[in-house]
Amino acid sequence: MKVDVLLGLQWGDEGKGKIVDVLTPGYEIIARFQGGPNAGHTLEFNDIKHVLHTIPSGIFRSDKLNVIGNGVVIDPITLKKEIDALMKYNINFNENLLISKKAHLILPSHRLLDASSEKAKGKNKIGSTLKGIGPTYMDKTGRNGLRVGDVFEDNFKERYTKLVNKHKTLLDFYEFDYDLDSMEEEWMKSIDFLKNLNVIESEHFLNNKLKEGKRVLAEGAQGSLLDIDFGTYPFVTSSNTVTAGACTGLGISPNKIGDVYGIFKAYCTRVGSGPFPSELNDDVGQKLRDVGHEYGATTGRPRRCGWIDLPALKYTIMVNGVTKLCMMKADILSHFDVINVCTHYRYKGEVIDYFPYDVVDIEAEPIYKELPGWNVDLTKVTLESEFPKELSDYISYLEKELEVPITIVSVGPDRKQTIIRSV
Repeated sequence: MKVDVLLGLQWGDEGKGKIVDVLTPGYEIIARFQGGPNAGHTLEFNDIKHVLHTIPSGIFRSDKLNVIGNGVVIDPITLKKEIDALMKYNINFNENLLISKKAHLILPSHRLLDASSEKAKGKNKIGSTLKGIGPTYMDKTGRNGLRVGDVFEDNFKERYTKLVNKHKTLLDFYEFDYDLDSMEEEWMKSIDFLKNLNVIESEHFLNNKLKEGKRVLAEGAQGSLLDIDFGTYPFVTSSNTVTAGACTGLGISPNKIGDVYGIFKAYCTRVGSGPFPSELNDDVGQKLRDVGHEYGATTGRPRRCGWIDLPALKYTIMVNGVTKLCMMKADILSHFDVINVCTHYRYKGEVIDYFPYDVVDIEAEPIYKELPGWNVDLTKVTLESEFPKELSDYISYLEKELEVPITIVSVGPDRKQTIIRSV
């Protein structure tokens, strides 16, 4: 069997959690492959809104296994709180949640380092969520990190203290005031909680399940334009958010990758600092924010909003090898008479149709094409045949430009408000 991959094609917040939840019935295993608790995957069903940060979005389906892969960084405090909040739903976490021994741990001192580093950057800060994710990945690549499997070793406390002492040296360098003792007590209690969960050698587990014919869906976090290699560097996250990250984040070989679901909003948003060519700093942008409820599921920060950006989408479709597209929040554009689509950039005096190397220090001015809006409430639509002509034309236009079929259209936040297209 192959592993299908689901990931975001913009700057995150595309609606990945909802689509994982919708697709989960077709899979036996859902596996998160990168990122940490900065993720906020929102699912809505039965008139209840759920936000997941570390746990895969298939957790509400009792007959599915959910794996936190080796590429994920885990804050045990956040994980415990997340599990505690879900206890009322009678989820059997001992059976349905599996955690890789090779996933790295976020220490309290990682969070302090995150805050001190961001403070030191001043106006050049990257917009970190301050959850310690960047410093944890730095320790991982620096070969200093602690992994989930280490908590079962006799020398864990010794290794923890050695790493924390290193962090204290850095915090002193930043002249950053902190109270680590109060943070450590809760963290250590959460480590004891973590020890009682189902911790596995995930790469062996997943590959054996594939041999048995089990279907696996790999769930990404953040978005492709935040990828450490291919995103708008340095305003990016600390992991590989693209399809290749599923291979390294789960221990899956490239020839085991099947379909790649690329998720995008019918418009575009971004949280935090960094370039955003099609951003709207006007009443239209504010309207998109208000109507679309564009505020971070994890941080609550208002999202920056703008029109859809085709050069950026073509770029992320290319680097991910996307085979199927999912368009989210089509219902939000019902509030606009005219929809603009960024088709090209004016860049260094030329008109280009691709995403260039540097959009941080060099402005990429968007060039727009106007399309008619549909002014129809889509939230009650249950069939593609009920789409207004203008929406169908918008979908056809995007498919022609992007050269990939749009197989799913979301017309509202609930799992029922999802149209599967026969393309």
